[in-house]
Amino acid sequence: MPQQLTSVPPQYDLHFERPHFIGIGGSGMSGIARILAARGTKVSGSDVKDSPRLSALREIGVITHIGHDSGNLGDASTVIVSSAIEDDNPELRAAQERGITVLHRADALAMLMTGRRGVGVAGNAGKTSTSAMLTTVARHAGIDPSFAFGAILHGFGTNAHHGEGPLFIAETDESDSSFLRLTPDIAVITNVSADDHMDVHPSAEHYVRAFDRFVDQVPEDGLVVAGIDDPGAALLADYARRRVRVRTFGESPDADLRLTDIAIDEKGTTYNAALDGESLPPVQLTVPGLHMALNSAAALLTALELGISASDAIEGLATYQGVSRRFEFKGKAQGIRVYDDFAHNPTKVREQLRAARLVAAPGRLIVVYQPPRFLSAVRFTAEFGAALGQADEVLVLDICRDWEKPIPGVTGELVADAVPLTRDRVTYCPERPQVLPELARRANPGDLVVTVGTGDVTKIGPEFLAYLQETA
Repeated sequence: MPQQLTSVPPQYDLHFERPHFIGIGGSGMSGIARILAARGTKVSGSDVKDSPRLSALREIGVITHIGHDSGNLGDASTVIVSSAIEDDNPELRAAQERGITVLHRADALAMLMTGRRGVGVAGNAGKTSTSAMLTTVARHAGIDPSFAFGAILHGFGTNAHHGEGPLFIAETDESDSSFLRLTPDIAVITNVSADDHMDVHPSAEHYVRAFDRFVDQVPEDGLVVAGIDDPGAALLADYARRRVRVRTFGESPDADLRLTDIAIDEKGTTYNAALDGESLPPVQLTVPGLHMALNSAAALLTALELGISASDAIEGLATYQGVSRRFEFKGKAQGIRVYDDFAHNPTKVREQLRAARLVAAPGRLIVVYQPPRFLSAVRFTAEFGAALGQADEVLVLDICRDWEKPIPGVTGELVADAVPLTRDRVTYCPERPQVLPELARRANPGDLVVTVGTGDVTKIGPEFLAYLQETA
């Protein structure tokens, strides 16, 4: 993370500046750029390589550059960076030498939320889906919310939007504690489990304390919505009650919005819900999983607190089509179904594979997993192994090299060895050419294959479908 960010006075208004984004192709950065462009601001940015996100930004008039160079700044008066930008980036160094204001991405997001009723969704799992579900509900209820989250909302085609309504829904980022730069009117907490981002949070206590500070940002007349089934979120709810109103959701009898009779199959998820003891209409979702039921409950309770009627909220949830890389169906070939999912920490992997097993039945579940970080592979080896052990067959790739420097001697084999399945059902695949033949050898008609992880594992699903079609 850049060590030298400009101290910005409270009256600073990003709308009247000329922003340039370093790393504009990132999910969070591209969303902020899109909203600023929609508000009439001239926006430019750069990234190391072209991508569909950059193409989409160009279509709405954003100036994009491939590669980082000081000349890319042009007439920019503000430079926006994420924590991924290193101090020696030539554009960042040029901005600092020219005295240009340098903002963190979260500061820019906070400025965009100014004047709107802000909802910040936080947690180490479920943030994107919860944000997208709440957005879908608000739109169904006739509200045109602004929103920004980390995946493409199916049926809408983007991960960010400048709305004309008074609501702004944002997925927040605990990975680098940048969510502490936001002051949402409503904080939605899906869960608090210290099994991720340990490069920034050196201990579980440090991680939990970051969430304490996040809910401290909520104004005294604001609201915290928390998942009471999760021990970490329940403790956070108790902490928040000392100064703000708190509402809870979950299966627990103590939840304000209580879920019962949850049923999950390939078509999706259904459940009954009661708010403060009063029954609501049944909830139907097109996405499967207990975790999706809980995400939708977070969105439903928040919507009700925003004044949206129960009927509108529940009807809106029924129209939710999912977001990219969250158990996203990629296709079917030779009777084999292929899905893709972004899950990368033990909690996410465990919950998504629990849902995937139900969808796979009566076929087998085959997982292709790419560990996201060297540090997490070391610290949470057993937890990753246990989560992957829910599958019938597992292929483990080498660790993604996009996020951190390699640790000597640490490879994906560490995770593969921790999976509690017989060795003939777990394969470590460090070389990509071996993945498709090995996957084809294991998968049979009726089986479900899911690629899981943050890196280029997402490319394997389409490649496997093409491979199956070529070898049919």
